[in-house]
Amino acid sequence: MASGILVIDKPAGWTSMDVCAKIRGILHEKRVGHGGTLDPMATGVLPVFVGQATKAVEFAENSRKEYIAGLRLGLVTDTQDTTGETLEARPVTVSRQELEAALDRFRGEIQQIPPMYSAVKVQGKKLYELARKGREVERKPRPVTIHALELLEQAGETDYRLRCVCSKGTYIRTLCHDIGQVLGCGGAMYELRRAMAAEFTLAEAVTIEDVQERGEALLRPVDSLFAQYPALTVRSAGVERRVCSGGGFTERGLADGTYRVYGREGAFLCLSRAAGGEVTAIKNFFGA
Repeated sequence: MASGILVIDKPAGWTSMDVCAKIRGILHEKRVGHGGTLDPMATGVLPVFVGQATKAVEFAENSRKEYIAGLRLGLVTDTQDTTGETLEARPVTVSRQELEAALDRFRGEIQQIPPMYSAVKVQGKKLYELARKGREVERKPRPVTIHALELLEQAGETDYRLRCVCSKGTYIRTLCHDIGQVLGCGGAMYELRRAMAAEFTLAEAVTIEDVQERGEALLRPVDSLFAQYPALTVRSAGVERRVCSGGGFTERGLADGTYRVYGREGAFLCLSRAAGGEVTAIKNFFGA
């Protein structure tokens, strides 16, 4: 049965769930999930988990992301991007230097108010369901982290491209909206491309057409998600049996940290944490 990770370059116009449904049909596997939603207008890196690899989805969802975003100044919409209805159109007298200066306010830990057109739930209702009924409710600000934010280029009279590396839960269209508010002219996102998610990049991504043509051959092993951590191979059959039963083991002299743990014949067993020579599983993947 198909099992592994596909790094998809999501096309515009597709929801993330559309991609998952298509992969289910191509690979004939019901267990398919993605590692971080992209709006239909967005393109770029969408890690898709197939079969037993779906156990790793949570690690992709919680990872940092990198985006290339188009910011259009002078425009305010109900969705905070150019797919929505225009609420305000204002003249723009902002210089590139003023925009550069405004970006300083959005680096590091910031507070974001989730947009009404989002899947965030308030009192059990998704915000976009309420927004489609013309309702707006109070949303509490949420902490997010902007690890990097830079102006790449001016793409038009009022259009700019930004690069942003951010934490889980960051809304880039809200970032564009908020930058516009700070500048006093309004702002909306006109394009979005995800360049990195779960440490996978666009250079590694494949298209839906690629998957239709090559199928399971494009699946990456689940341990590729954890390539940034060192590997640790168990030394004995007894330890391997213990790990496969969900138990920990002792490895004297091992530096504290996170490890990819493998069986004696190379099978990926688990992602583990070592502390004081004691190794315990964070998540088991034997059989994935």
